[in-house]
Amino acid sequence: MTGAPASAAGGSPGANGAAGAPGVPGGSKPARGGKLGAVAVNQASLWNIANILTMIRLVLVPGFVALMLADGGYDPAWRAWAWAAFAVAMITDVFDGHLARTYDLVTDFGKIADPIADKAIMGAALVCLSYLGDLPWWVTGVILGRELGITLMRFVVIRYGVIPASRGGKLKTLAQGIAVGMYVLALTGPLATLRFWVMAVAVVLTVVTGLDYVRQAVVLRRSGIAERQAAAEEAER
Repeated sequence: MTGAPASAAGGSPGANGAAGAPGVPGGSKPARGGKLGAVAVNQASLWNIANILTMIRLVLVPGFVALMLADGGYDPAWRAWAWAAFAVAMITDVFDGHLARTYDLVTDFGKIADPIADKAIMGAALVCLSYLGDLPWWVTGVILGRELGITLMRFVVIRYGVIPASRGGKLKTLAQGIAVGMYVLALTGPLATLRFWVMAVAVVLTVVTGLDYVRQAVVLRRSGIAERQAAAEEAER
């Protein structure tokens, strides 16, 4: 009624997201600190429990290698400590993903760092075991080749969709973790024989699930291309 400016009659610009909203007639520019505040919030969300567990797993990798190769790599006590570090890494792998999904703690850092941490600890264990002569190099090559190949394939077909983790893939991860853990320990007698068969099962699951992921990728790519072609033809009409 008095013709007073909006800043005097209705409070500061941008209150309740109305006066300062872009594109609104008479609105003003957003506050200069708005973007900085958003960045600060995003940075703070990085330090959640899921990401911290992933970071712990990454830090454990060099520690595991040092313990594994200590005193020539054949001391049972050092191998037991190496197994403990490997077990902690495997346990955090289970919990960080569960926590991220359950409590909505998924971040870009976690999406990138989590698979890297998974493959880093497993790859370090396999390479150390083969280096020490406990595990044939071809086994290490098959497992690491499959993991890296499937990861690259996921990136290639991500434009068409996401390949979900299968039950077989989860069982493969469990079998690999148990088998590698048994090889890290300095086992003898029947347990040493048992770990051979557990590793054999892990290798079979690695190959079978890898082939299944390739099949899914081919189907996903074909369906994605067909959908794009159909959408293009519909747009031309």
